[in-house]
Amino acid sequence: MADEKDDAAAGGKVHEAFAAVRRDLDGRLGVEEQAAVERLRDAAAGGDALRAREEMATVRERHGWLYEELVKHPSLAAVIDELALWGF
Repeated sequence: MADEKDDAAAGGKVHEAFAAVRRDLDGRLGVEEQAAVERLRDAAAGGDALRAREEMATVRERHGWLYEELVKHPSLAAVIDELALWGF
């Protein structure tokens, strides 16, 4: 039961962080970039570390500017730090 609450809280934090990213980058994200951010968010929120790493690598490869924005965004950086502690 506690694990389910922790998972829900983690998923909520991930969604909040990505919502902040979307607000901050509004107008700069094209369709392809939006889809990439959503795939990364879904993987992170679902606790799928392998898929999240793959999505982040794809973002870095295809959208270098977006990768830079994601890794330096304060809300997302905090979530990434937490995920790293959980084995992300």
